[in-house]
Amino acid sequence: MNTIPAPLQMTPAAVAQVKALLESRGKPSVGIRIGVRTKGCSGLSYTLEFADEKNEFDEEMSVDGVTILIDPKATMFIIGTEMDYVVDKLESGFVFNNPNEKGRCGCGESFHV
Repeated sequence: MNTIPAPLQMTPAAVAQVKALLESRGKPSVGIRIGVRTKGCSGLSYTLEFADEKNEFDEEMSVDGVTILIDPKATMFIIGTEMDYVVDKLESGFVFNNPNEKGRCGCGESFHV
């Protein structure tokens, strides 16, 4: 039987950071929700937020015990994406390596497909 691949892959660093964020929140969460919104000079940007409940059409996946909800409006934009967490000398943050991106703005705030 073929299994459908998850729309998003997460590196161990991203999973560890999400777990740390959920543990430090101070109140129970279902998990995190990933979405996209219109922003910046290229059109779209990724959003991450704590999820207090699962919305009716959210796509749900579990990675190493962490629940990831994907906003249904974002699914088509992030299929095949790898989510990573990167720390370097000047900044740290989540990085989305998305094979669907056709371009990114110069400042890195937004992308288009």
